Amino acid sequence: MEKLDSIFCTPYTASQMGGDGESLFPNSWLDFIFSVTVSFQFQFSLLKGLCPGRRVLKKNRLLGEVIMERKPENLRNVALIAHGGSGKTSLGEAILFNAKATTRLCKVDDGTSNFDFEPEEVARKISISTAIHQCEWKKSIINIIDTPGDDNFLSDTRLSLQAADGVVLLVDATSGVKVGTEKVWTFAGEQQLPKILFINKLDRERADFYKTVEQISQTFEVNVTPVFLPIGKEADFSGVVDLIRMKVYLYQKDGSGKFETADIPADMEDEAAEWREKMIENIVEADDELMEKYLEGEELSAQDLESTFSKGIKEGIVIPVACGSATLNIGVVQLMNLVVEGLPSPVERPPKKGKRPGGGEEVERPPLPDAPFSSLVFKTVADPFAGKLTLLRVFSGVLKSDSTVYNSTRDVKERFGQLFLLEGKKQQPVEQAGPGNIVAIAKLKETVTGDTLCDEADPVVFEPVEPLPSVISYAVEAKVKGSEDKVFTSLAKLVEEDPALRLDRDQATSEIVLSGVGQIHLEATCDKLKRKFGVEVNLKPVKVPYRETIKKPVQKVIYRHKKQTGGRGQFAEVHFDVTPLERGAGFEFEEALVGMNVPRNFVPAVEKGIQEALQSGILAGYPVVDLKVRFFDGKSHEVDSSEMAFKIAASMCLKKALQEANPVLLEPIMKMEIQVPEEVMGDVIGDLNGRRGRVLGMESKGRYQVIKAQAPMAEVLQYALDLNSMTGGRGTFSMEFSHYEEVPAQLAEKVIAASKEES
Repeated sequence: MEKLDSIFCTPYTASQMGGDGESLFPNSWLDFIFSVTVSFQFQFSLLKGLCPGRRVLKKNRLLGEVIMERKPENLRNVALIAHGGSGKTSLGEAILFNAKATTRLCKVDDGTSNFDFEPEEVARKISISTAIHQCEWKKSIINIIDTPGDDNFLSDTRLSLQAADGVVLLVDATSGVKVGTEKVWTFAGEQQLPKILFINKLDRERADFYKTVEQISQTFEVNVTPVFLPIGKEADFSGVVDLIRMKVYLYQKDGSGKFETADIPADMEDEAAEWREKMIENIVEADDELMEKYLEGEELSAQDLESTFSKGIKEGIVIPVACGSATLNIGVVQLMNLVVEGLPSPVERPPKKGKRPGGGEEVERPPLPDAPFSSLVFKTVADPFAGKLTLLRVFSGVLKSDSTVYNSTRDVKERFGQLFLLEGKKQQPVEQAGPGNIVAIAKLKETVTGDTLCDEADPVVFEPVEPLPSVISYAVEAKVKGSEDKVFTSLAKLVEEDPALRLDRDQATSEIVLSGVGQIHLEATCDKLKRKFGVEVNLKPVKVPYRETIKKPVQKVIYRHKKQTGGRGQFAEVHFDVTPLERGAGFEFEEALVGMNVPRNFVPAVEKGIQEALQSGILAGYPVVDLKVRFFDGKSHEVDSSEMAFKIAASMCLKKALQEANPVLLEPIMKMEIQVPEEVMGDVIGDLNGRRGRVLGMESKGRYQVIKAQAPMAEVLQYALDLNSMTGGRGTFSMEFSHYEEVPAQLAEKVIAASKEES
């Protein structure tokens, strides 16, 4: 099983970090010369370019060897996903350190992380935005895509998975599967990405590897395949058992990642043999012929097991489980080997499917350098100094610096200069990028997240993943009066960076309304607004856009406007019939004059006066809707009548009519779809009833129930926070405006009183 062993358990010493897994030199000083030479040449190659097939490391002049080539088959685009606080970023740092992409093991807690470098991330000690870094391991380049795990920022995770070819899903051994774990599992399934599970934090108190494995299997209804077992528990955790080689790796606990290989302890032999048998049973399920051999008791060759294991991971049939501690750098080397050998390269992924611009025929783009160029923009970064940075994943063909690309989504051409590789907050310039590469372009004018960039001669449009819906809204108030326009334009740039944000101007209330996935999402956006653009704002509850209307018709309402102050006076008299309309009909104006009591040239002034009066009702000053005004008669004076006089008369006549027509207050009703676990459905429905909501229906969706309901907007302004509390974060909902309804009398009195007090 020598070949299969190489996937998991290459002996690891200080001289082998970042190499291909085999000791090349007997003397440590030669190791040092070799590592320095490789490091220098690797950096030089990054500046030279990313052409598929081009040597990343040129021929080593000291050793006379070719180290590796950067081809699409050498790339591994791996997203680290998990519930917040599970250790994704710490794992990414350990991978970089083991591969010698960094000189020390950086940490989130001390603010030195290569992934969490934004001030908002350092302050909160969580990932807010996806970061990308790369390293070399076993003749492959691993592009690490470190994604947010906090529920407020999972939209960025969902979008960034479009750049990945596989995922490492972390599960905290102390807390097990949590709501964020379920969500990111679903995101990976949407993209059909192969998965490797890494059970982390086995050095912590109450960590339980076997309980976590069982919980994963039950929650996701899959048969996961542990390939490593932990040695020791909690503070005594010291290494991992390799079920392939049936060896153990005992680690130093200093974060160096160094370990020694030893035999399995006698007290673990039976347990290891049992789990090894389960592992083989799961592997053979990926191949019918191998399964038949296994059931018939035939000996399975190492080559058959290896190829079937790798095939099973790439097809999503086998989900291997590794384990360790990211902060202590235990078990990370074995995970890196598993990533390189088990997860697919870009060329092993299916061709990317799209359509011709305009919704035409379906098109496939194979991951080949000689195919037409195509790529998808999965993220945008706004920078007030460097301009917009566009991150894209190349799916086919080659993209070169200093060229023009075609944005097939928007039907525009974009000229750009330099291409960049991403290394955390740093960028390395490159000349070109082939299939599978993740690169950045600065200062594209028209392109935004979700757009397709491709070859104009052979265009294609890829369907992007939708961001998570915005579910909570606040009014944004500038701290400095008069800077509202700057607030709006600066927020618009952040919306380009984060499609989960939504920005609106409420015409009814004149408020700037910012909507997002959660409270922390919006607060972090305001922090970023201040840091990047120097704009400070306050978040206030959104004003409910109430409306006023009438319930009964009034006939022959007469109003005379007469004013005499010396010289030419003002005179106008209008006669109205005012009738209510059905809900949602708006406003109608009918000119029904007979005779010449009112010259027709004053009719537009009358209508304008009515329109102005409709903007502020008599109950609480809200706009008036759903009524018809019939202008059927009036009087004028040949000298004192004017457009202004008729405008004033019309406005006052309407207000007089509203007082007589039984005015009422209307409130917006929202249409809601709420997805919750079945066990909390009763609590959610009871809560909706308490919010004056109406349940319209329910339907099942896997382990969840979808509740369709309507509720007044005033009752669900902060519903995202309350639903999160009721469901332990597992509930989600979408909401949109439905219609207006009359406010109950006792509540209307409170709204009217509050409005008068405010004014």
